[in-house]
Amino acid sequence: MTEYKRVDANDIETIRRMINDDTRVIYDTDISEDYGHDELGGIFSLPDVVVKILSAKEASDIMKYANENHISVTPRGAGTGLVGSSVPLEHGIMIDTSLMNHILELDDENLTIDVEPGVLLMDLAAYVEDNDFFYPPDPGEKSATIGGNISTNAGGMRAVKYGVTRDFVRALEVVLPNGDIVNFGGKVVKNSSGYDLKDLMIGSEGTLGLITKATLKLLPKPKKVISLLIPFPSLKDAINTVPLIIKSKSIPTAIEFMQREVIEDAEEYLGKPFPDKQSDAYLLLKFDGNSQEEIEKAYDTVAKLCLEQGAVDVLISDTEEREESIWKARGAFLEAIKGSTTYMDEVDMVVPRNRVNEMVEYLHDLQPEVGLRIKSFGHAGDGNLHAYMLKDNLSDEEWELRVSAAMEKVYAKARDLKGQVSGEHGIGYAKKPYLRESLPIDSLELMNGIKSVFDPNNILNPHKIAQR
Repeated sequence: MTEYKRVDANDIETIRRMINDDTRVIYDTDISEDYGHDELGGIFSLPDVVVKILSAKEASDIMKYANENHISVTPRGAGTGLVGSSVPLEHGIMIDTSLMNHILELDDENLTIDVEPGVLLMDLAAYVEDNDFFYPPDPGEKSATIGGNISTNAGGMRAVKYGVTRDFVRALEVVLPNGDIVNFGGKVVKNSSGYDLKDLMIGSEGTLGLITKATLKLLPKPKKVISLLIPFPSLKDAINTVPLIIKSKSIPTAIEFMQREVIEDAEEYLGKPFPDKQSDAYLLLKFDGNSQEEIEKAYDTVAKLCLEQGAVDVLISDTEEREESIWKARGAFLEAIKGSTTYMDEVDMVVPRNRVNEMVEYLHDLQPEVGLRIKSFGHAGDGNLHAYMLKDNLSDEEWELRVSAAMEKVYAKARDLKGQVSGEHGIGYAKKPYLRESLPIDSLELMNGIKSVFDPNNILNPHKIAQR
C-alpha cells in the first residue's frame, strides 16, 4: 500500500507562494464539504488543500512539488460525476480547474475549437451554435466541464449517430504527474504516427495526467431538427423496435426509451405536464439534417416501421414549445428520480444494441427479487442503459445488503449479454469491484502497467479505475 504525505503548514505556504493569490488557495475550515464528494454523494473524503488554478504552468508547479514530496493530487472540474472519480481518497491536494473556463480559439478553416478544461458543456454548445457550428457530444449533465467529459469519455443521447467525446477530441495539452507539460495529437484529421497517447488520456478519469487545454472537432450546424415521440403498448414492444430502426438505415440522431413512471417523476419535478399521456412506454427519436425534405424522408421511414411494430401513434414535435417540453422532461429524469427517494445508486452498463430489450426486461423483473425499486431509462440506440436503485425508507444496513446483491446481479447479467460495466459515467472508485469481475486479468494488469509508466509514484488520483 502506497504511503502518502499529508499536507502540512509548510506545504501550504509553498503552494501559496507558487500561486501568489491567497483567494485561490483554500485550506482548513474554509474547504467546502462539496469538495469531498461528487454528484452521487456515496463516497466522502475532503482534501487537505484546494488550489483553483489558472494555467498549465500553475498545474505543472503543483504537480512537480507533489510528486517530489509524495502528496496525492486529485483533479476536479464541476464535480458532477457519479462514481467518485473526483473524490480525494488520500486527501492531499485538489486541483480545481473551474476557473480555467475560457474559449481560446475558433478555427473555422480547420473546424476546430480550443478550450480550457473548465468550460461548461452548455456554454461550449451555445458558443459554437451562435457561430453556426455544432459540437455533437451531448451528455445529460450540461453543467459538466469539458475536461470532465474528456476524462470519462462522456457519450450522451447523440452518440448513436455521431459517436462519443473521443470522436471529437483532436488534441490535448496535459500536465503529467512529474510536472511536464506535453501535447498529444493536433489539428490534423488523420494521424498514424505511433501510439495514440491522446486516446489514452481520454477516459482515464484524471489518473494519467491533468488536461489543461483541448482542441475539439466541430461540424457544420444542422439546419433542421425534428423529434418524434412514439407511444407503444409496452416497453417490450418499444425496445424490440430499436434494432429494426437501426437496420432501417434512416438512423436518428438519438433513440431514447422512457417509461410512464419516470415521466411522472419528471412532471412532478418540473411542475409541467408531459405532452402525451396515452401510454406506459415511449421511444423518443430525434432527426437532424440540412433540409425539411431530408428529415421528412428519414423519419417517414422510421414512423411507418414503428406503426408496423405496434406503436400506438407517432407524434411529431414540430413546434418549439413541444420540442422543449419533451426534451426538458428527458433531461430532468436523473434529478427527478433522485428527488423521489432518500438516496440512490446507479448503474450505466452498456450492452450490444440487439440485447437492450433483454437487459431492460431483466431490470424490471429484478425488483421484487432484490426488494428494491429500480427505475431505468437510457440510450436505446447505443445500448447504454441507466438503472437507479432507490433506497426509500430502508435502513442503512438493509440498503447495503440489497443494493450490493442487486449490483452483482445486474453486472452479471450485463456480462452474460456481452456488455461492459460503464457506457459513459466511468469507473472511478465506486465501480472498481465490478470492473475487476468483468475484465480478464491481463487487461487489468495492462491498465496498471500504463498507470505506473505515467505515474510511477502513484500520486495522481490514486485508487481509481483498475488500481489495486
